[in-house]
Amino acid sequence: MNTVQLLLKSLFAMASMVEARDPYTGGHLWRVSQFSRLLAEEGALPVADVARIMVGGFLHDLGKIAVPDAILNKPDRLTDDEYAVIKTHPDVGHRLLGDHPLADLALAAVWAHHERPDGAGYPRRLASTDIPTDARIVGITDAFDAMTSTRPYRTGMPISRALSVIEENLGTQFDSDWGRRFILLGEQGALEHIVGHSEPGMPLQTCPACGPIVVVQRRQGDGSIVYCRHCGGELKVSLVGERFALAPTGQRGTPDALRPEADQALLTELVDLAQACLPGMVE
Repeated sequence: MNTVQLLLKSLFAMASMVEARDPYTGGHLWRVSQFSRLLAEEGALPVADVARIMVGGFLHDLGKIAVPDAILNKPDRLTDDEYAVIKTHPDVGHRLLGDHPLADLALAAVWAHHERPDGAGYPRRLASTDIPTDARIVGITDAFDAMTSTRPYRTGMPISRALSVIEENLGTQFDSDWGRRFILLGEQGALEHIVGHSEPGMPLQTCPACGPIVVVQRRQGDGSIVYCRHCGGELKVSLVGERFALAPTGQRGTPDALRPEADQALLTELVDLAQACLPGMVE
């Protein structure tokens, strides 16, 4: 990899480590990046813009690195004060990127993905076309993934219901044009291979002991050992027909085994997909 590719991969790895702190959001960044890529393509944006929006989708939650674990992992709805802390993450992400050489690839999505067309979003209360296109797209795909994903206090919505929520809030919470395009993608079945997956062809698993998400990577096939980072339990992966299943071994993971690890193969694939928007740098 050249310098710029390594810089981007390091940002992807940082975002992956932030995500790994929450046992219920496995694969969220990959899903948002892929939904965003599909939506940008549906809007016939230039190839470089599509690639940049995909990058922004993966990096949009960088600022959650500053959210305390007690809030990020709370197994219930947040209080107003706790939600106020969560709402700081776009500003934190903006400061975190700062003068990074690749900041322009993700700043719009990181800083503005919670802005709303009606001006009721945060952190800057932008409205309508003042919200960058990248953020208007990622704002839709981020919300859709949140709605279709299971959390400690609720199960994920069916795709059709989540699309209905987007339709009901066009022009207020969600950009009308991009929202309609996304709804059309959903109605065509173009989102189903991403919903409930952590990477291509890998559906999310749940810990049979305590319930949170356990991400199984493609390199971890039949007979592999994985760990629940919520309860620490060791789990054996079995391929049952065309589906994976997890079974407790009765053992607990060591501190080293429970350490979050970025999926390097997936990150390399994302870097490859982002080539069109990467600036030239010296090897």
